[in-house]
Amino acid sequence: MQAKGAGARQGIQSIEVGGRLLAALAASRKPMMLKDLAEAAGMSAPKAHRYLVSFQRMGLVEQDSASGHYDLGPFALDLGLACLGRLDPVQHALPALARLRDTIDETVALAVWGNHGATIVRWLESSQPVNAALRTGAVMPLTRSATGRAFLAFLSEGATAPLAKAELAANARAGLAPATREELARIVAETRRHGIARAVAEFTEAISGFAAPVFDADGRMTLALVALGYAGDFDARWDGATAHALREAAASLSRRLGWSPARAA
Repeated sequence: MQAKGAGARQGIQSIEVGGRLLAALAASRKPMMLKDLAEAAGMSAPKAHRYLVSFQRMGLVEQDSASGHYDLGPFALDLGLACLGRLDPVQHALPALARLRDTIDETVALAVWGNHGATIVRWLESSQPVNAALRTGAVMPLTRSATGRAFLAFLSEGATAPLAKAELAANARAGLAPATREELARIVAETRRHGIARAVAEFTEAISGFAAPVFDADGRMTLALVALGYAGDFDARWDGATAHALREAAASLSRRLGWSPARAA
């Protein structure tokens, strides 16, 4: 016979309560006064102070001797760096990719920046697979695919400029758009404005797609989450359900990799 509560993991409540102080400090963009920190953690100042004394002894928290403000301490930094050092962005992205596919029921992919450009490294088909020669290892064009446009807009220009210049020249020779730097600049601006890249039946006929950037702890784009579907059925609206789900999945994964909206701001 199971003891009462044995089905759930047992924990130490006081640690969980004190953890609210650490969470409040982590979310803050600057050191905090005791009363503000206690309020953010939902406890009285005397109670918060007792926890902070212990956290200071552990190096999780430090207090400025002049202002009295509290901030995260050196041991908290060590923990954060150790966690980041263990992160494998692709491995962490795979469960998110599967959840995204199940949510929107569209073909989804994961892309990284490789030696030759935006490269597909994972591919999951939906209940209605896209019949396109886009599989693991495929390098996507920067200027005419949603995947490439995401890297163009959110990766450093130094990394993408040489390939983009060559593609624009090739597009001009083939009579394809975009063919000029001005056209491409408008696409990049639109992508940044919406926070997501889009291509509507451009690179591959009758297939549309979105790609959302995933950022690491330093604010660098490390991955792209991609969704594709046949143009007639694919929801290509900037504010549609597919775009919303993709943005949410990318933002959640970015946070898992250490990215902070506060630091980005």
